[in-house]
Amino acid sequence: MTILEKLQWRYATKSFDQTKVIPQEKLQILKEAFNLTATSYGLQPIRLLIVRTKEIKEQLKVAAFNQSQVTDASDVLVFCIDTEIDALYVEDYFKLVKEKRDTPEEILKPFREFLINHFEVLTQDEKLNWATKQAYLAMGNLLTVCAIEQIDACPMEGFSPEKTDEILELKKQNLKSVLLMPIGYRSEDDFMASLKKVRKPLDEMVITK
Repeated sequence: MTILEKLQWRYATKSFDQTKVIPQEKLQILKEAFNLTATSYGLQPIRLLIVRTKEIKEQLKVAAFNQSQVTDASDVLVFCIDTEIDALYVEDYFKLVKEKRDTPEEILKPFREFLINHFEVLTQDEKLNWATKQAYLAMGNLLTVCAIEQIDACPMEGFSPEKTDEILELKKQNLKSVLLMPIGYRSEDDFMASLKKVRKPLDEMVITK
């Protein structure tokens, strides 16, 4: 299939085949695609938790208002954000830039100081809002990668982040959950799979000047 055919093939899967498990090599592709996702300033204020354990999925199902996709899917991707974004966080990023690119200090210093000053004046809510936007970028990227790899997925905002954070003990890791995405393989009886996509006309959605 072409990329457009694969995007036509994907949909928000409501019923997963509980007998099918995503192979490790496919999970590795998703892990690397997540790490390659574009983020603002390249800071990557996001983390991905992959939940496969049945007992934990059962707990997450309760936090997700008993939506069956959470327990029926092969895995549940939990998109998280870092909650401690400060000068040290920025410094760590530039250490990595130096290590990977050996960029001269005179080039790094102005940008590093700009980012440190930028985040110092933001409120905590503003930082979390900024980081959350990066998580949505990552989810969008993985939805496309899942389609390419013919992995079914269901992006979810309908869950309790507070309960999820407690179940996964995220607070002690300075993380906060913002999105869930069960992934696996659609069941044969998922009626949603055969429905036509409902999209506005292309000329209404895309404006060319």
